Amino acid sequence: QVQLVESGGGLVQAGGSLRLSCAASGRTFSRYIMGWFRQAPGKEREFVARISSSGASTYYADSVKGRFTISRDNAKNMVYLQMNSLKAEDTAVYYCARFYSGAYYAGSSYDYWGQGTQVTVSS
Repeated sequence: QVQLVESGGGLVQAGGSLRLSCAASGRTFSRYIMGWFRQAPGKEREFVARISSSGASTYYADSVKGRFTISRDNAKNMVYLQMNSLKAEDTAVYYCARFYSGAYYAGSSYDYWGQGTQVTVSS
């Protein structure tokens, strides 16, 4: 059984920064692509970023490109999301997830999810 636990969310002013962390259990963490998603109130869950198993390849949603950076530390079983230049529209619950199969931007392609961490950006 894989467990993913996010942390690092909070309240920040527009233009500020936050770093989210995701701690993963299990010995096979380094084999998997990992992703971040978010869900704002009243909106569907949306893809934010994903990182390859080695960390060499990353991909971002257009809405966060140039502002967010996904990274990982396989020795520590950790995935991170550095969020800079935050905007009010970034307010959402952020989830990390383990990719299983399919399109990397689709939530249905991920098999394990964390409980989420709230990010609130005040304007």
